[in-house]
Amino acid sequence: MSRLQKRYREEVKKGLLEKFKYPNVMLIPSLKKIVISMGLAEATKDKNALQDCVKEMTNLSGQKPILTRAKKSVANFKLREGQSIGLKVTLRNKRMYDFFDRFCHIVSPRIRDFRGFQRKCDGQGNYSLGIEEQQIFPEINLDEVKRAQGMNITFVTSATNDEECIELLKLLGLPFTTETLA
Repeated sequence: MSRLQKRYREEVKKGLLEKFKYPNVMLIPSLKKIVISMGLAEATKDKNALQDCVKEMTNLSGQKPILTRAKKSVANFKLREGQSIGLKVTLRNKRMYDFFDRFCHIVSPRIRDFRGFQRKCDGQGNYSLGIEEQQIFPEINLDEVKRAQGMNITFVTSATNDEECIELLKLLGLPFTTETLA
């Protein structure tokens, strides 16, 4: 069991139960999965870029990503049906907790001009954020990076609203800004 998963079971569940007064312990929100996705606009021109991104995503997530392909052709974007346009990986259980722990305590402080993440969810109890470059991850060898590549990270929770989601992620250790959005 990872350190963060143990902390969730011992401390975070009790904190959420005290704050929201759930009638049943099964209603306490939990982290279900983490989805990391990366768009590959440059991969259409350079096949080596696709392999580099697959290697980097494998290093930082601990498992091999799947290729996402275009569903239909769009001439204005020079896009053909079936062409690789992105990568995604879904983390669950131990890998999910290990990635979340590393992301909160090692990766987040390495973000340039970082003051915390915004407290804005999707309305369904899930939280998404974007990262501009993959070089903040310590697993990435900076000598092998040829171009900065951004990615999206989505934290899928079992929370029913945004307030529960933010509180869960805050108790797990995700750094948020102190001011609230109006």
